[in-house]
Amino acid sequence: MPKTTPFHPRTGPLNHPQIWENWAGYLVAPQYQHSEISEYYSVRNSAGLLDTSPLFKYKFSGPDAEAFLMHAMARDIRKCKPGRAQYTVWCDDAGYVVEDGVIMHVSVGEYWLTAAEPNLRYFRQIARKKGFDVQIDDITTDYGILALQGPKSLEILQELTSDLNGVGFFRLAHTKLDGHSVVISRTGYTGDLGYELWVPKDSCVAVWDALMSAGSGYNITPMGLHALKMARIEAGLLLLDVDFYSSRYAWTDAQQDTAHELGWGWMFKNLAKDDRAFIGREAIEAEIANRTSRHNTVGLIIDWYDYQEKHREAGIMPPLEGVFNEGTMNIYKISDTPWEYGGYATCMMYSSLLRSHIAIAKLPLELCEPGTEVDLELSIIRRSVNVKARVAELPFFNPARKTARE
Repeated sequence: MPKTTPFHPRTGPLNHPQIWENWAGYLVAPQYQHSEISEYYSVRNSAGLLDTSPLFKYKFSGPDAEAFLMHAMARDIRKCKPGRAQYTVWCDDAGYVVEDGVIMHVSVGEYWLTAAEPNLRYFRQIARKKGFDVQIDDITTDYGILALQGPKSLEILQELTSDLNGVGFFRLAHTKLDGHSVVISRTGYTGDLGYELWVPKDSCVAVWDALMSAGSGYNITPMGLHALKMARIEAGLLLLDVDFYSSRYAWTDAQQDTAHELGWGWMFKNLAKDDRAFIGREAIEAEIANRTSRHNTVGLIIDWYDYQEKHREAGIMPPLEGVFNEGTMNIYKISDTPWEYGGYATCMMYSSLLRSHIAIAKLPLELCEPGTEVDLELSIIRRSVNVKARVAELPFFNPARKTARE
């Protein structure tokens, strides 16, 4: 039987289509209304409230907690002081990405991590093999997590607490909402101003009610996974099992990516000054020194005129709203050789905010310069058709309010 999150007593009745998806064994709503567009716009114009409780949650504590994370994580956890959060990845010995997640330094020597896949055995095996004195606990069912995202998210929270004043991007606060203790980080997966709330399971319903009441004057809107996925593509945020796969389950190198190939090379810009012997370091250093990255992850903006013309040639109107695809779409070089393979896109959508069809793609280095034209293969009435697109930098959408000092 699928499990339900601690917020289900409230989210269940709000799911008007009564369609559910399975996320890590939990029932989650792909959308609460019959169209996800209004939920999407709530994030960009007001505030969307999303239940992300199915994320796996781990607590690291004990004498060697910092030393363990220095070894296991690709980014230096020493820079994540108490009261801060850090977006990070963990890699295998060959430098391929195992997974990504956000880690929070909630108190001195205690860290909480979210992950999309189960990693408890993986982390414990590393600790046992290297002899780290660290306690690693699965706290997935102890907490529910709510993502409150959008330009009005801070104003809503300020109706309930003053403890978020001055809390910057990737910082966190311990506070109370309607008398219930919560940990709130200024993080999110929408590329907008937003906060994520860790709520003890027994307080989840009360905190949901408090947020909905406080947000009633700000058009707070429950948001499902479909709207979240639209927002994350605009924000250039990658999704496991769509834009990349865990190296733990790969059969060949072609199924794996390095952090540099996924656009996360910024995590290693000060690697020469970093004295840690973290997992994958030698392979990552060799990739940098020898420039062996096979591809980069970039954005694509589909040429509207070519998109429109190819659909009209097929006798149909070019679709806009509702265009969304998570799946491989081949990309070809524009050259004298027809159908010369160049790379592939992992997802595509029509952004009504940007008024463009956009995609996230992996291309060889020679095709990654912004403005480079390529052909994106689409299916129009069951026929493969090439539509022109140009390379763009990620993210597509990056408002100043996301990181602004409040």
